[in-house]
Amino acid sequence: MAIVGAGIVGLAHALAAGRRGLSVVVVDRDAQANGASIRNFGFVTVTGQEQGAVWRRARRSRDVWMEVVGPAGIAVEQRGLVMVARRPEARAVLEAFLETDMAEGCRWLGRDEARPCLGAAGPGAIEGALFSGIDVRVESRTAIPALARWLAGSGRVEIRRGVSVQGVEAGRLETSAGTILADAVIVCPGDDLATLFPAIFAEAGVTRCKLQMMRLAAPGYRLPSAVMSDLGLVRYPGYAALPEAAALRARLEREQPDHLRHGIHLIVAQGADGSLVVGDSHHYADTPDPFASDHVERLILDEFAAILGPVPPVVERWTGTYASAPGHSLVQAPMAGVRLVVVTGGTGASTAFGLAEEVIADLIGPAAGAFA
Repeated sequence: MAIVGAGIVGLAHALAAGRRGLSVVVVDRDAQANGASIRNFGFVTVTGQEQGAVWRRARRSRDVWMEVVGPAGIAVEQRGLVMVARRPEARAVLEAFLETDMAEGCRWLGRDEARPCLGAAGPGAIEGALFSGIDVRVESRTAIPALARWLAGSGRVEIRRGVSVQGVEAGRLETSAGTILADAVIVCPGDDLATLFPAIFAEAGVTRCKLQMMRLAAPGYRLPSAVMSDLGLVRYPGYAALPEAAALRARLEREQPDHLRHGIHLIVAQGADGSLVVGDSHHYADTPDPFASDHVERLILDEFAAILGPVPPVVERWTGTYASAPGHSLVQAPMAGVRLVVVTGGTGASTAFGLAEEVIADLIGPAAGAFA
């Protein structure tokens, strides 16, 4: 099998193919991981994913992460999620969520029980929080390279970097380093919508989403789990699709219209060095500009302050982009033995392993296997 792209989606397909006993070559135009796969939280988010197939992919992906972190030498930085409810309407959404089949491993924390999860300063007025023990967090900028190294050392996966792909045909790739012949080809180009199969992306209405993120200095306390807030309840489909979310959205539109306008929701994740990865925003365009807005950053940090108190100094800032379209992913078969696979909802780290197993099974048939 030949795979185009060594981001998390391409690496997930390499793992799934290797576990099925295939010999795999992965090609990537960059010298090292540099795109969306390392510009995110590293938060493997199950709780709040869209009910049904996406949620099941996230559960499976979380399990696969836990299978590979040890052998690949990847540290799990945090376990669990604390989803804070600042408003009664947010509490109503979370209480409704707890009645669904997606709430396995989740429980409600009253405000006094939630406070120790939210830093030394303690939060302002809150209703309480949902705690999920399912979710985990890795450090993306080290985890993705470590995963690639482990796969390359497996004896079944070869990764060729600095190789661009100019064309795809059934059974072959035309690359800057020559022709690669393969029984099957999987193209995982991330948000490169112009180089390979642009007509498919255009027909599917795929565009790009830009996000702003930052790293804050260590605040002097430890967060046992990643933290989110009310704004996430109207963005994540597992919550937002509940009838109770309508009242929350109406209140947010009155109280935080600028946050909604810029697609802001809060995620705070902590690394081994104590620093906090914080974000993010969402702006959509075929070619997003590369510039970070001070106004957007202040909106994100205002939400941080409302949940966690004083804001530590910003020590690092960046933007990222990913492919975006309605639905979780784009999976197409442009020709025999070829699949085009793009996660279009910004959840590659959370769902790619589960999606990849489905794609490989579709290509070569379902079977059990073990990765050596």
